[in-house]
Amino acid sequence: MARSINKVILIGNLTRDPEMRYTPDGQPVTTFGVATNRYWKTKEGEQKEDVEFHNIVAWGKLAEICSQILKKGKRVYVEGRLKTQSWEGKDGVNRSRTEIVVSDMVALDPRSAGGYEPESREEPEIVVEEESQEKKKPVKKAQKASLKEKENAEEISEDDIPF
Repeated sequence: MARSINKVILIGNLTRDPEMRYTPDGQPVTTFGVATNRYWKTKEGEQKEDVEFHNIVAWGKLAEICSQILKKGKRVYVEGRLKTQSWEGKDGVNRSRTEIVVSDMVALDPRSAGGYEPESREEPEIVVEEESQEKKKPVKKAQKASLKEKENAEEISEDDIPF
């Protein structure tokens, strides 16, 4: 018997802030919406756009992370599987809803990646120990990264570059 695949990958923008709830047994679940756009030109050369709205569900630790760092309007990558739920409404009408159950998520907006935006845009000072262990010198993050890069730098010849 052939194997089947149920996998969805989307990159889009959140249509609403994530909403986190808990199941009766304490399992966190977060829901949010993502919009994706498709663009094309008609035979006459007119630019057209189609927008799809997707219902997204995250469970467990991923649900907690989504509710902390994602916000309406932010760009996000989600990967997961399709799941369709069916039920009978109070009015007796059969209803269904297709959603994407997330297995992986990446916040694509640089400032939303940490879920926290400091009021000041200055880099915090970090204390770095010098060789003498007695003196400590405050260094900004960018300077610290630059120092590490210099320490780890190797000579690279043109023969080592694959292109």
